[in-house]
Amino acid sequence: MNWLEQLLFDSNSIAHIVLLYTAVISLGVYLGKIKFFGISLGVTFVLFAGILAGHFGFTGPVSTLNFLQDFGLILFVYCIGLQVGPGFFESFKKGGVTLNLLACGIVALNILVMLVLYYCVFDTNDPRNLPMMVGVLCGAVTNTPGLGAATEALTQVFANAQAVPQIASGYACAYPLGVVGIIAATISIRYICGIVLKDEEDRILAQQAENPHAKPHKMTLKVTNTALHEKTLLQVRDFLGRNYVCSRALHEGHVSIPTKDTKFYLGDHLFITCAEDDAEAVRAFIGPEEYIDWDMQDMPMVSKSIVVTQPKMNGKTFGQLHFSSVYGVNVTRISRSGMNLFADRNLRMQVGDKIVVVGPEDAVDRVASLMGNSVKRLDHPNLVTIFVGILVGIIFGSIPFAFPGVPTPVKLGLAGGPLIVAILIGRFGYKFRLVTYVSTSANFMLREFGLALFLASVGIKAGEHFVDTVVAGDGLTYVWTGFLITVIPILIIGVIARMRFKLNYFTIMGLIAGSTTDPPALAFANQASSTDAPAVGYSTVYPLTMFLRILTAQLIVRHILMPYGVTIRMAPGLFDKPGAIRRMRLL
Repeated sequence: MNWLEQLLFDSNSIAHIVLLYTAVISLGVYLGKIKFFGISLGVTFVLFAGILAGHFGFTGPVSTLNFLQDFGLILFVYCIGLQVGPGFFESFKKGGVTLNLLACGIVALNILVMLVLYYCVFDTNDPRNLPMMVGVLCGAVTNTPGLGAATEALTQVFANAQAVPQIASGYACAYPLGVVGIIAATISIRYICGIVLKDEEDRILAQQAENPHAKPHKMTLKVTNTALHEKTLLQVRDFLGRNYVCSRALHEGHVSIPTKDTKFYLGDHLFITCAEDDAEAVRAFIGPEEYIDWDMQDMPMVSKSIVVTQPKMNGKTFGQLHFSSVYGVNVTRISRSGMNLFADRNLRMQVGDKIVVVGPEDAVDRVASLMGNSVKRLDHPNLVTIFVGILVGIIFGSIPFAFPGVPTPVKLGLAGGPLIVAILIGRFGYKFRLVTYVSTSANFMLREFGLALFLASVGIKAGEHFVDTVVAGDGLTYVWTGFLITVIPILIIGVIARMRFKLNYFTIMGLIAGSTTDPPALAFANQASSTDAPAVGYSTVYPLTMFLRILTAQLIVRHILMPYGVTIRMAPGLFDKPGAIRRMRLL
């Protein structure tokens, strides 16, 4: 039975490390599916499974645990960056500015409440308390990347890895009530402001009717405007001042694919695709809508959905490819990430897009060959982009940046560097011929795998001291302070969003879920509404909030945790050798 004993307890054995992680992750994922009052903790339960294993002495070499923790964190934040990158800068447009400012208010108030509680409740002379409160802050807003960033920053503040405070204990104390508190505060705003859910739904439907989204609208129009007689398609577009695509024209019984130089005549029939909110203006300018069976005309046309899989098409605009003049076809609309978009000539294609092409069958087939149209190619992940991005991210995170008033340079670290690089690659990668497409399932798989490795490592390392911290220490204090960090900012900003900015309650629900990066809160909001308002609010603020959570967690550790030049007596048994005095300077 020596083999079994070695497998279970020999921490230097590779087989033991693999067995430990697979057992912790399997148990955590399985238990994370169990719902308590309709809420499940998901993969976050891996942290608690790791704490349990560490408490009973199942561990491994610190260097191995640190490597798996950091590698998992890098994978996790990089995949998040790729996911939010394409929409990160667009989220600041139009109404998104207000939502993002409110989300920044929640982030700032979370930090402010945490610091007030720290100075009012805890002993500021104890070097363990502020790191633990940083963990409580991350748990209170259910933000695991922030925990990772703070943990990584602590390894730079403390030269000795053994001295790093186990902030995961504070995170574990605050997380469960954090999930509940976010939903409870959201419900409280409804009653504080006297909101009726049905009225909110009616308001959204009325607004959608007044301001339709720019989605494709198809119609057949008869040219009756005498001013358009013998005018070219380009001239008509310039006169009208609206974007549209004319994919077919019926003139004297013959069908053609119009180009910019095609002339229109009175009585012609045009098959038009335009943005829905432009349809009325286009119809009024060209002529009335009529029914034409285009399949019965003399020139057979096909409409085909083509997948862009050719890397050289990445980043090209529709206008650059001259579909109508060179290939004799028209692109009417595009499908990207489940959304239908109007094919504006200035819109850039991305690998993974689906474009709808209309024209003669042989011409459409030529365009399909040009675009790639190979679904199998999308099944292969672009590993070069992933690892090149991680490489650049690590280098970028290691570069010291000097700021006025800060005595030592600041580094973004293993969390901030890859995150920023991933956001930039996701948005501008096409300019460097980088194919940034990663299927949703592949991104989710890598992200969850990295998160599971990180949580398991943090839990296993924190398990040894967790019981002493919670039971014999200030565990209950961490719980109730974490709950206050959760609910106070949400209640304040939620009421302001409603009373001052008159935002719809369902949008506020999405705002709260996104600003706390909390999927269970989004799921609750989606169940309460039949509209997509919560998802829109969530996706608008999520990219900036995720970035701020990771960045501020590091800044708190680096610039508040240790005033430079302060002499600290390290806590026996947890930070260093008993009675040791270390003089530490920020970074």
